[in-house]
Amino acid sequence: MIGFRPAATGRIALLAAHCDDLAIGAGGTLLTLCSARPGLTVEALVLSGGGTAREDEERAALADFCPGAGLRLAVLKLPDGRLPAYWEEAKAAVEELRARVDPDLVFAPHRGDAHQDHRGLAKLVPTAFRDHQVLGYEIVKWDGDLGRPCAYQPLAPEVAEAKADLLERHYPSQHGRPWYDREVFLGLARLRGIECRARHAEAFHVGKLTFDLAGG
Repeated sequence: MIGFRPAATGRIALLAAHCDDLAIGAGGTLLTLCSARPGLTVEALVLSGGGTAREDEERAALADFCPGAGLRLAVLKLPDGRLPAYWEEAKAAVEELRARVDPDLVFAPHRGDAHQDHRGLAKLVPTAFRDHQVLGYEIVKWDGDLGRPCAYQPLAPEVAEAKADLLERHYPSQHGRPWYDREVFLGLARLRGIECRARHAEAFHVGKLTFDLAGG
């Protein structure tokens, strides 16, 4: 059973293949959630970038994207773009996170992502977090793999702007990439907002969801 009770959310797990994936895919949602729930416990795992400037960027960024939260972040040193060859190491890291935390909600890549690292991690997550609601975030890239997500978190205009500001501020190593700019981030948020009758939103893929219509 994959159940989710928003009112009971006190612990979340964040999983990413690369530094900046979480901020791009779910930064606005994290700002919204952590601001609304001071003291929220956030356990984050990033598979690559450890020991480099990318790790420093990620630590500073997530501290700002998770205001008021109890944040614990592990950034590993798996090679970027090589996750299939390091399957055992990635699997062990995901299992170790699961052994340490029983989250109310999980954020991770989704299986339809065209990047092999994102897709590989997405396949590993449900093998460890079997009874947890997983929201699969989306990341704009040249592959053109944006799909039809079915779950939305509306973002207040100031939150959408704050997300774009933090992405610009905290990840200078990515500024040279053609898809990494404010227009892209706000443009996708505006499109997802249209789909859920909001000004801006972030969208997520959901594999399974159970609910209780009787309210028991």
